[in-house]
Amino acid sequence: MVTTAPAPTTKVRRRGERSPLASTALHLTLIVASVIAVFPVLWVLLTSLKPAEFATTTDFFKDTTFENYTNLIKDTKFLTWFGNSLIVAGLTTLIGVIVSASTGYAVSRFRFPGKRGLMWTLLVTQMFPVAVLIVPIYNIMAGMGLLNKPAGLVITYLTISVPFCAWMMKGFFDTIPREIDESGQVDGLTPFGTFWRLILPLAKPGLAVTAFYSFITAWGEVAYASAFMVGEDNLTLAGGLQLFVNQYGAQWGPMTAASVLIAIPAALVFLFAQKHLVTGMSAGAVKG
Repeated sequence: MVTTAPAPTTKVRRRGERSPLASTALHLTLIVASVIAVFPVLWVLLTSLKPAEFATTTDFFKDTTFENYTNLIKDTKFLTWFGNSLIVAGLTTLIGVIVSASTGYAVSRFRFPGKRGLMWTLLVTQMFPVAVLIVPIYNIMAGMGLLNKPAGLVITYLTISVPFCAWMMKGFFDTIPREIDESGQVDGLTPFGTFWRLILPLAKPGLAVTAFYSFITAWGEVAYASAFMVGEDNLTLAGGLQLFVNQYGAQWGPMTAASVLIAIPAALVFLFAQKHLVTGMSAGAVKG
């Protein structure tokens, strides 16, 4: 009797399962990307802790000191710039959320003449670069007497953040069933009451994204802040940092210390809004 050896079995890879080589390549890519992302931040942080004579060297842990931070606060008007930036960013965020949410809800729920044109206008305004807009906006602000005033920057930043956020909020409101609006009408609520009491509580993820985008737009913007604001007492952080750079060189110590302190509010806002960011951005992109 002749017996045949069992045929060798081949492992069938399930759909979506990566091969060891692909998994290794993916992890290496993620590691390299993480290093590239973290390296500049770590370099700035370590440079801020070095004396001035070692600012441009790789001696990161030699004579570590907080002198750059103390000199920044004592010898410059950093706290004034910080306060100006908080005022501008805070007002931009507050007004931006209100205007974007109400605009997004209006174009999502109501039909009115010019609706399509309004939506196209919100979209087209995102296509113009700062270099094209800065001169006409400067002339408008000069004519209104708003140059060198926080209100001028707030209005300017709203022209950047509101169109994008309103379009995104419109897509987010489209995902909320209209039956909720109808139930509010049945209960005797006005359109604003329905919006305020029923819809906004469901729109927290979208509002978080709007607030985060509006804050970052105002907090980290450089071009408008540098062109519209003069005088050390009126500068925001973006304009103040430029004082550390001149034609003869750069003061790396105070500049890197200021960069670290500037990143703290942005990081706190991100931590506050992060649980809503993915939900809000993905929901806002579902419908247009």
